[in-house]
Amino acid sequence: MEESDVLVVVVTYNSAAEIEPLLDGLPDALGKLAYQVVVVDNGSTDATAAIVGARDDCELVRSTNVGYAGGINRGVAAGRRSHAILVLNPDVEMEPGSVEAMMAALDRPGVGIVAPQIRDSDGSLQYTLGREPTLLRALGLGRLGHRLVSERCVSDGEYVKGHPVDWALGAVLLVSRQCHDAVGGWDESYFLHSEETDLSLRTRDRGWLTYYEPAARALHHGKRSGYDDRIHSMQIVNRVRLYSRRHGAAASWTYYGLTVLSELSWLARGNDQSRASVQALLRPGRRPAEIGCASRLLPT
Repeated sequence: MEESDVLVVVVTYNSAAEIEPLLDGLPDALGKLAYQVVVVDNGSTDATAAIVGARDDCELVRSTNVGYAGGINRGVAAGRRSHAILVLNPDVEMEPGSVEAMMAALDRPGVGIVAPQIRDSDGSLQYTLGREPTLLRALGLGRLGHRLVSERCVSDGEYVKGHPVDWALGAVLLVSRQCHDAVGGWDESYFLHSEETDLSLRTRDRGWLTYYEPAARALHHGKRSGYDDRIHSMQIVNRVRLYSRRHGAAASWTYYGLTVLSELSWLARGNDQSRASVQALLRPGRRPAEIGCASRLLPT
């Protein structure tokens, strides 16, 4: 079977409103690269699968809702061998030449993952780069912007030049096939949130870098799929799971306690969704069933 330069994997879920602009823009984004596009539909109840199935420029894989990481792994399994795998949210649009720029960055020594500069629909910069979770960064003081207490990189100056990062938003990532195979793909146990952080950290454990390349650009049209109490709870619980999988018991319990305190502080400041996350942290039975960690207090 002929190997392509890039396997593009798009995971959709009720994405009828945004999938066509993404697919229509891919030829210009990929330029002269040889590529294949696989769309994995995670059980949409709208017209997403019908729209994708009617096109001749991509392959449709129908799936139940197995989460973002699960959808990516199914797309990779269904596609041809490739030098790299481009993972895309359905609500992004890649600028012309952007994937070629990402591929050039992927050829840098030691680079296993490349992330582009991402902007909102209005052209404003999205803060998509992150730092490894630590106890100080669990305090909930990220709004201060200091790197010691902020997991997110929230200074415009950090987005001007290309450089290695701890991790980057999973909406647009280019992953070398060698790197993907070496780490065993994406960890499906997270279902949604923290899977991209986990991938970058496991990649780093094996000697590869995640590299930010601002010469490559994409538009991200935001959380069109919605963000509710369940998704927020999943995000917070998964953050604790990620940390506890990489650290000993004492540090993990400390991180857990700090996360509870942080979410309580957000609740006191009027973030009602933190009520659900506090309940999920303190009562394992209240955790979203998709992440399967209801058997013990410390989520792992």
